[in-house]
Amino acid sequence: MRIIYIADIHGAFDRVKQLLSETVADVYIIAGDLIDIPFYNMATAITYHELQSYFHGLRVRMHKESMTIEDFVDELLDMPNLSAEIEETGTKYQQYTIRARRVLQQKYKVLENILSIKQKAQMFALPGNYDMDLKYTALHERDLHLHWHSMQDLKIAGYGGADIWTPGIPERYVVRYQGSVPFENGRNEMHNFFKAVKPDIIVSHQPAHGIHDRVNQFGTSGSPALRHYCDNNQVLMCLTGHVHMDWGFQMTENTIYLNPSNFGEVTTLTGGVAEGGFFYTIEMDGRQVEKIIFRKLVGDRIHDIADYYPQNGQWRESLVDSERFTALKEGRNFDMQEAKYSHIPEVQLYNEIKQFYRTFQTEETEERLEKLEQIARLIEENVHGDIAMDVMGSTNMGLCENTSDIDFVVYVRCDTDFTGEVNSCSQYKDAEKIIETVLKPQYAFQIMDAIDLNLVEKAIREKDYESEMAMRFVAYRAICRPINYRFIAPVEDLLNQDMEYRSELEGSIRSYFRIFINTSEHTRSFKKYESRIKEIGINLPESVRMKIKAYFQQDPDQKDCMIDSLDDSPKL
Repeated sequence: MRIIYIADIHGAFDRVKQLLSETVADVYIIAGDLIDIPFYNMATAITYHELQSYFHGLRVRMHKESMTIEDFVDELLDMPNLSAEIEETGTKYQQYTIRARRVLQQKYKVLENILSIKQKAQMFALPGNYDMDLKYTALHERDLHLHWHSMQDLKIAGYGGADIWTPGIPERYVVRYQGSVPFENGRNEMHNFFKAVKPDIIVSHQPAHGIHDRVNQFGTSGSPALRHYCDNNQVLMCLTGHVHMDWGFQMTENTIYLNPSNFGEVTTLTGGVAEGGFFYTIEMDGRQVEKIIFRKLVGDRIHDIADYYPQNGQWRESLVDSERFTALKEGRNFDMQEAKYSHIPEVQLYNEIKQFYRTFQTEETEERLEKLEQIARLIEENVHGDIAMDVMGSTNMGLCENTSDIDFVVYVRCDTDFTGEVNSCSQYKDAEKIIETVLKPQYAFQIMDAIDLNLVEKAIREKDYESEMAMRFVAYRAICRPINYRFIAPVEDLLNQDMEYRSELEGSIRSYFRIFINTSEHTRSFKKYESRIKEIGINLPESVRMKIKAYFQQDPDQKDCMIDSLDDSPKL
């Protein structure tokens, strides 16, 4: 079983959608802070925050801290001899609160629509301190707060909210956090719930005391009750969030604690913006955790940052991407500061269309992706050297059927002194044997090309503008779907450090890309994709249809002809 765990998305719904598009898992878990602000524009949010802060200060002066601000305002407005100013301000606050509830519910509905894309996977969500109680939202069936679910042989349970007042969020609608109440007297709601359920995996927005709970300048902030329960019961994993900068992996008293840091962008205590995209992939075999990968989603690329795995009775950490790991550890943005690949217009349109189609990704596609990932693991375990792939065709688009074949490019690193064709080097031949052994019994497939990353890296360092292999690398990386991206990522990172060189190579391949676009086979593929989503009751939106037309309109003289072809040709 594969679990993908994220926390603190803070309204980054497009990024969640991208994650679902780029990953295959049995279970997805989101641990709180799903929303950023309870309005659609920042000006309204600031006004509401100011009103809320005003009444928060007033309730403190009137010793009414035990009441929510909304209840306090309601009571205040019922008082006789109320000043006109307070009556006007209080009424305005009430109106804003009602509007906030409506907007929050609309936002949760949008998130539910995104999560429902993955119909095969289990999806769980937990409210954080930025959220309303999910039982009143479209996410109620995915709500983990005070709920438990079975996942194969495991029981997962959650407790949401946090022991903090969050300005700008209506107090009336948030979860009343009871995880910091002393548990010794039997009144701690969270502790009592976990005692009754006895979960194997705990999901909590607020961390356990002393583990991933340190806030700069404020010290520890975690729940003693949660820590006590995990220390004294058989808890396999405790998944938390909330404290973005105290992230990581920790094993304590036989419980694995994970905090992936923020998935959405967040404002730091110093007023800056911290980039997000961080998450964990957890590989399990029954009740055994086999491997945990710390990862980062950047655009449509997933970078593996660190591996955690058991060895000789202890858990080991192996850094895959030390630069991104160190940047996060030091509180520095890494990917926000770098200029990214700037693809040619045709490629940009292709990728936008591809993302639309991937919204309807089929189970047959995910089966093929899992099979290719299995091949990459087998080669890593049994062959000297790694392999990566870039997937093309319907698997890239996400629209495979039972009869669909698999087309892909293979990446290897041949021996440094090897001078022949890539498909003749020992690394490629060894990989090819495993590919054929795994795929041939079940799928038709074709290896479209083979790339030696050593030669690509050499061309980048030497700024070799005539390197055909570097050109092919740029072309495939522009449009394809990677398998085992960690093997490719260092080379693409190196390429992105020299945008002048990358842009020049993109210009060199643009004419070939135009030829590829206008082939009859490519046109038929797009008609086939439209037909496949029609079969599940989805009509191609006009906005996407116009993008497809623009994609094929490479020559003004061909414009009318291509539009007629797209509109009138029979659907396959």
